[in-house]
Amino acid sequence: MRVHRSAHVRDFTVLPNGMLQCRRLSYTARGLLSDLLSRPDGRREDGRHMADTSPQGRGAIRKALKELTAAGYYRVEKIRRPDGTIVTETHVYDTPQLAPPPGATRPVPGRAATGGAGALPKDRHQEPSLPAEQVTAHQEADDQVAEVPDEQFREAVATLFRVIRPEPRLRLGEAEARELAPLVAQWLERGSSPADLAQALLPGLPAPMHSALAVLRYRLERKMPPAPAAVRPAASRYAECAKCHDPVPRPGICGPCAGLAPRPAGIGGGEAVTRTGAARARAALRGCGRSLRPAC
Repeated sequence: MRVHRSAHVRDFTVLPNGMLQCRRLSYTARGLLSDLLSRPDGRREDGRHMADTSPQGRGAIRKALKELTAAGYYRVEKIRRPDGTIVTETHVYDTPQLAPPPGATRPVPGRAATGGAGALPKDRHQEPSLPAEQVTAHQEADDQVAEVPDEQFREAVATLFRVIRPEPRLRLGEAEARELAPLVAQWLERGSSPADLAQALLPGLPAPMHSALAVLRYRLERKMPPAPAAVRPAASRYAECAKCHDPVPRPGICGPCAGLAPRPAGIGGGEAVTRTGAARARAALRGCGRSLRPAC
């Protein structure tokens, strides 16, 4: 068999050979899984629509979905929201997932996880999905919680809740707001107002909103205003000699008055030179005044 492949630059999907060559799945199930994985994330699909848009009937599609579910490639969850409504989420994987243990449940927003039929066991040895630099940044932000004073910390939490209140999709719990408080405190320290925070956090939110905490953390970190430039200390004014009133670098008497250096004649000169110069200046001004008077 000779295989001919084309070099694609757009509209293509990369799939693992282990999934495409899985002999536990029928060709119908593998083809259906390839079709689902080629769809964009967030697209709504159900078995009835898939059967109506394919040559196979509903029975074949239903059987293929059961195969994919048993093999760990397909999973449907029902989630109860805090307002009491129930939504259905469909998950498609390109690698088989471990089967959930009996009695485990997926945590619902705003409630603690007590176990149930839809949750997947957490692999404690799995590498973090975030890049290393983002994980480090998150750890540093958590370490800054203890560095923020209590009053400033409470003000940052209250400001965050006040800013996100108009947007119902940005619902946070108290613990989540406390995680973001150090970043909000940095914004406030750098001169930002609640209006600046609202302009940075609220416009252009993604749809659907999977994690309000992650979105807010990303925007607070990426849009952090620059730190104010350090104010240079004003140059100290010169001091005057306690005797001759000439400028000196530090309070006290100058070198000539202390007898440590000769006094320059052209600049300064002490009280005598100052009095002589002032008299000459007054005489020159009087002479200029007489020369400018009009003749009678």
